[in-house]
Amino acid sequence: MLERFRNIIEVSVFGVCSFWGSKLGIETSRIRIFFIYISFLTLGSPVVIYLLMAFSLEYKRWFNSFKRRNIWHL
Repeated sequence: MLERFRNIIEVSVFGVCSFWGSKLGIETSRIRIFFIYISFLTLGSPVVIYLLMAFSLEYKRWFNSFKRRNIWHL
């Protein structure tokens, strides 16, 4: 049960860190720790950047799924 909860949280909350970890070839946990440290040092300003990246990733997923659905209807 705890493992299932952890997987849900990692996919939905940490999608940005996972995305950058796969793109850069860095462990996701290192990116998360870096994000936490930099957030404390800059008084939380990276949180806004994180939210913008999360929004853009979600928009990208939505747009790609919309594009795939419309290809079959042409």
